[in-house]
Formats: sequence, C-alpha cells, structure tokens
Amino acid sequence: MADATSIFIGAGPGGAKPQMLELRRANRHGLIAGATGTGKTVTVQGIIEGFSNAGVPCFVADVKGDLSGLAMAGSANTKTHDIFAARAKEIGYEGWAYGDTPVQFWDLFGEQGHPIRTTISEMGPLLLARLMDLNEVQEGVLTIAFHVADKEGLLLLDLDDLQAMLAHCAERADELTTTYGNVSKQSVGTIQRSLLQLRSQGGDHFFGEPALATADFLGVDDKGRGVVNILAADKLMASPKLYSTFLLWLMSELFESLPEVGDPDKPKLCFFFDEAHLLFNDAPKALLEKIEQVVRLIRSKGVGVYFITQNPIDIPDTVAGQLGNRVQHALRAFTPRDQAAVRSAATTFRANPGVDVETLITELKVGEALVSLLQPDGAPSPVERSLIKPPSTRVAPVTPQERAVMIQTDAIGTKYDALVDRASAEELLAAKADEASAAAAEQQAQDDAAKQAALQAKEDARAAKDAERARIAAERAAAAQARDAARAAANNPWNKIATSATRTATTTITRTVANEVAKQVFGAGSRRGSSAAGGIVGGIVRGVLGGLFKGR
Repeated sequence: MADATSIFIGAGPGGAKPQMLELRRANRHGLIAGATGTGKTVTVQGIIEGFSNAGVPCFVADVKGDLSGLAMAGSANTKTHDIFAARAKEIGYEGWAYGDTPVQFWDLFGEQGHPIRTTISEMGPLLLARLMDLNEVQEGVLTIAFHVADKEGLLLLDLDDLQAMLAHCAERADELTTTYGNVSKQSVGTIQRSLLQLRSQGGDHFFGEPALATADFLGVDDKGRGVVNILAADKLMASPKLYSTFLLWLMSELFESLPEVGDPDKPKLCFFFDEAHLLFNDAPKALLEKIEQVVRLIRSKGVGVYFITQNPIDIPDTVAGQLGNRVQHALRAFTPRDQAAVRSAATTFRANPGVDVETLITELKVGEALVSLLQPDGAPSPVERSLIKPPSTRVAPVTPQERAVMIQTDAIGTKYDALVDRASAEELLAAKADEASAAAAEQQAQDDAAKQAALQAKEDARAAKDAERARIAAERAAAAQARDAARAAANNPWNKIATSATRTATTTITRTVANEVAKQVFGAGSRRGSSAAGGIVGGIVRGVLGGLFKGR
C-alpha cells in the first residue's frame, strides 16, 4: 500500500483511513509510546522496514535484542504467523509478504557487532561531564584540560590520554589557575575517580581509534535499500549514562558533519532511540538544552529522530514539541502518574470528534494504536484508531551464528576491528617528562661536578696554606734552634775556661815576650819600648792561644 512518497503504518478495519508516513515529513521526528507488551517493537520494526525499502538508512538501539530480527525474513512456521496474516487481511494489506532488510551490527563493546569508538576530543567536555556526573566546578576544570591540550597540540584520544592530561594540569595548577581560573587538585582527583568508574562501566572500549565515520551509517545495498544499523544495547543498558551520552554524541556528530538540505524528498537517515527516557533522566539544564538544540536543528540536515518510550511524559516538553509524527499504544492508568500521562497524551493529538482519546488510550488492544502523522502540507492529521501493519521480518532475535555470519560479510568488513594506538597526549607527556627528567639529571650531574670542583679547589687551597704554615714553622724552628745553639755555646763551661785562660795566658806571655823584645830592641829599662812591643806581641799570642782553646 506504500508508494514512492510514503510509508504505510496501519489502517482501520477493511483498510479504512490508512495511515501513511510522508517521507518528505519524516525528518520532523516522531514518538512511539506505550506500555510494555502493547506492540511498540512491532510498530518500530514495520516503520524501519518501510524506511529501508524506500532507500533510507536507519540507526536503531536494540535494547532487548528483538530488533536484530530485521536481518532475517519472517517465517510462516511461527506462532505469530496466523496473527499477522489475520491482521494483514483485516486492514486490507494485500502486499504483505515476508522479507529481510540489509543490516549492519554494532556494539560499543565489540562483542555483538563492529566496535563503535570515538575520541575524547570528539566527545568534548560537556558530554563527558554529563557522563561522569561532574558538578559545575569539576566541569570547568575538565574544560581547562581540554583547552590546554588543544593549545599545546596534545591529542586526547582515549581515557589514558585524559588521565595523563589531568595529572599534567594538576602539576601546573598554580600556573593554570593564574591564566584560566581555579584548578584545584581536589577537583582533578574527583574527575580521576570518575574516570575509573567510567572504565568499570566499559567506557574504555568506547574511546579510541579508529573513530566511527558517520558516513558508514548512510549506506544502501545493491537493491537500493537503506542499510539498518543495529546497536546491541542490551549490555549497554547496564550503564545508562554511557548509553544516553553515546546517543547524544552520535546525533551531535551527524549534525556537525552533514550538510544543510532543508526538507529533502526523503530523509538521509532516521534514528530510533529505544528507552528514550534514559536520555533525559537527571540531565542538567545545559544538557537538556543541548538535546533540544540538536533535535530541533538536525531536521535541516535531513535526519529524523524517533523516540521510543513507555510513557510520553518521559520526554521533556521542549523536545516533545518537536515530534510531529506520533503513534500511541495503550497506556495503563493505575497510578496518578499514569493518569497524568493519559491526560497529557490525549492533549498532544490533533482532535478528532469521533475519537475520545483519553478513553480509548486505556482500551487499545495489542497491535492497536492512536496515530497522528504529518500530512503533505505539514499539518498533523486528526488522530485515528488504527491497527498496525504486520512486519515482514522476523519478530525474534537472530541466533549468535546468524549474527556472526552477517558481521563477517557486511560492507564494513574489518575496518573497525583492530584498535589503533598512535602517539597522543599520554605518550607525548611521558616523553616530555622523560626529557625533563634527563635534563634535570644532566643539570644535577653538572651541579655535582661543579660542587666537587669547588670542594677540590677549597681543599687544594687549604693544603697550600697548611704547607706555607709548615714552612714558616720550620724556619722559625730552625731559627730558634740556632738561637738555642748559640745560647748553649755561650753557656758552655769549656768556652768560659778557654776565654779566661786565653786572657790570662795572653797577658802573661805578652808581658814576658814584650819585655824580652823591648830589651833586645830598645835596651833594658826602656818603658816606651816595652809598651809598643807588648801590643804587637799580645795580638800574636791571643790569636794563637784562642785557636788552641777553640779546638778543644
């Protein structure tokens, strides 16, 4: 019943009032809501099949694993076959037949599909702060770390890089605080602990290279059918913040990478976010504004976003106001919150005099829904009660063997399978630290050598001074010894005796010899001759006698 411009969603009995999703309005987003077990998964499955057949690629987060059945054709040998065949006949869906859709499987953990990775830099501080539940002060420190890394050419690719960068900022806290604002080591420590928690949730699998190229989500097969990208989210649901942050990051990446196309004849890509309330639970105001901005503006990129949730009031009003196509399955009104949800849902539809929404919304059977879709002119259609068309693909998960075969044979191949670890912030900072350590060691060696040289020079000067003092002391000792020897010689008894004897002998001999000489020369009794002779003879005698006594 679909044509080249629309997708058949469902109809009333006998094919009355068929509900057609206009491809030209499919980028105006949508909501598929309803309590558990009311048929949301089958509705999503049928809509995705319609987009794929129209050549529109899709991305869907598969929380329960059921949507992996899109890869396989349904079978008549199932318990749901009779139900679906009867429904197709009831709504006049004559073209219904089993068939598959082209699928690519993805998994953040790389277990049930190709790994999906992004870099820390691409994620950015806002989404990371949301992921780690940081307060405003800690988010500010994280933003400073990103800014410093960008300014200094340090790539932030994985969690190791971010941890190294935060430690680097802590070491430079005083310097960075002066330039950018307070960078406390306490805040850095809190962020580091949050990173450890993120690792424990499997976040280290998400960050790294090769990073996802969003163009790989936009493929078609050789039949012109849009490829359905299925994210295995059953394990990811155990880390709801990682799940919601990843989905928001993916939308942001597409928003930044795709060109403006306005309202194309059909979307370039359609997103289906199951358990959509996880995007908004406990989200700070800044993040809600980011989600609202992306949802509002990504329409002009040709991307449609479809939220799937149990309760329509889980979607904030600012986002719900952007959702033009609505399929509302049954709600239960057992609690005041459920009753508020029923009233809220009733007011979101374009009124239809023949449909009491508030009453019918609690009476719908499995496979029934209240439907209001945008018409070709952009106005919402009046709400109608409709039976949802049966899907053509399997309403059950694929087996592990089937999944493995499709992963190995799809167009992605091994492009993302091997992790690439190129030089980035961690390695560069480690290299700088090694260089600084080597330079410090060299400087220390130079300082030690200079200090040793100074000590040696001081020691040499002390030795020279001691030698000079020893020389002077030796000279003084020699002089003292000479004085002592002279004093001793002067006090020697023999010297005294010799001196006295010399004097006495000299005097006696002199007189005797002088008298004899005077007698011989001047004659006896000559006094003058005796004196002259005595002087001459005395000198001679003293010299002789002195020599004799000195030798003793």
